[in-house]
Amino acid sequence: MFSNLSDNLQSTFKKLRGHGKLTEKNISDAMREIRMSLLEADVEFSVAKEFIARVKEKALGEAVLKSITPGQQVVKVFHDELAELLGGDAEGLDLNPPARILMVGLNGAGKTTTSAKLALHLRKEGRRPLLVACDLERPAAIDQLATLGKQVDIPVYTPDPSEKDVLKVAKDALKWVEDQNGTAVIFDTAGRQEVDDGLIGELKKLREFLDPRETLLVADSATGQQAVSVAQRFDEAIGISGLVLTKLDGDARGGAALSMRSVTKKPIKFAGVGEKMSQLEAFDPDRIANRILGMGDIVGLVEKAAEAIDEEEAMKMAEKMKKASFDFNDFLSQMKMMKKMGGLGDIMGMIPGLGAKMPADLDVDEKRLKHTEAIILSMTPKERTRPEIIKGSRRKRIANGSGTTVTQVNSLLKQFGQMRKMMKSKGKMRQMMKQLGGPGGPGGGGGPGRMPFG
Repeated sequence: MFSNLSDNLQSTFKKLRGHGKLTEKNISDAMREIRMSLLEADVEFSVAKEFIARVKEKALGEAVLKSITPGQQVVKVFHDELAELLGGDAEGLDLNPPARILMVGLNGAGKTTTSAKLALHLRKEGRRPLLVACDLERPAAIDQLATLGKQVDIPVYTPDPSEKDVLKVAKDALKWVEDQNGTAVIFDTAGRQEVDDGLIGELKKLREFLDPRETLLVADSATGQQAVSVAQRFDEAIGISGLVLTKLDGDARGGAALSMRSVTKKPIKFAGVGEKMSQLEAFDPDRIANRILGMGDIVGLVEKAAEAIDEEEAMKMAEKMKKASFDFNDFLSQMKMMKKMGGLGDIMGMIPGLGAKMPADLDVDEKRLKHTEAIILSMTPKERTRPEIIKGSRRKRIANGSGTTVTQVNSLLKQFGQMRKMMKSKGKMRQMMKQLGGPGGPGGGGGPGRMPFG
């Protein structure tokens, strides 16, 4: 997410911070580079132009140029303006009764999946969400929502497959809702390949009948400027209350996110950051600005950890590490926890200072983690508990069973043994934590991208 823009901006700001004193030319040159970076990231031209003008005006102010750290002050000005561009203060959903949410958008944007993700998100907040299938156009759309609802254990209203009257479906659904004791209802609607009169007419009728608290446009961020024009047309035609951007994890540019808020004046409320049902995040402008500028997102990291980590299990793990009795079963649990948190790339991108230092071979590290998991799963329970018994013939069997080589198995066993030795030495443990990104870590020795196994 925003990786290309983030890299370019951090390179520009690194040059600025290298100057003890800034001149108007320094700032003008930097603004020119930043404008090009924004355009390359697919930010709409007028949005980029106005944004740069605001940043430049504030950056040339006396408080910045005469400060002790002018380079840092410019970064702060940029950060604040970027957070404002993305929407200023985060805006939550209006869930006052009757809490009805209408999901709209084109085919392929991910409406149905996002509807289920949003339902799961609301349930985690303690609400009782319900899903209603109102897409009577796309084949299998009703079945898809029913399947996703079952997957996340959320009740779904499914009309008869032969039904073609969307208003009748909505009326019948509201009767069903009364018996379900739900506190929020999400209506998944039909889309088209493009915004046409048929689609708009149907959505207008549905919106007028339901009078939803929220009308959320689900837009594919990877379509760039097309997503911006689609958002404008939907807003003009039916009136939207907010945006949900999908596929942000697969869009290295991210310009649509920066443009859509500015062009529509409607808040981005959620972002889809992965295929898993849990990978829908409330969109927080300040935290997104931090990530773009490589400042990390510690709050987001803590939230992910709180969801993924079982406190009792973590305490047991800490005790095992103290006693150096950590085995491959424990390591497997740690890997599962990391998966729940979104994976190595997601985690590292949220750690302050690591955004700009993300290694080019990070995807290779993810593959290594998969190989490591396969190796451990190929061990017997006894071997996982007592890795020291894994000798020649066992190593060959494990390699064959995991689709890896004996060399990879040997490497894992060697590194695991080294880690257990480190656990017995507090000094070595501190050094290992530094290599993994703790105080004195990145830039002071160990590479942030290299996990201790692989």
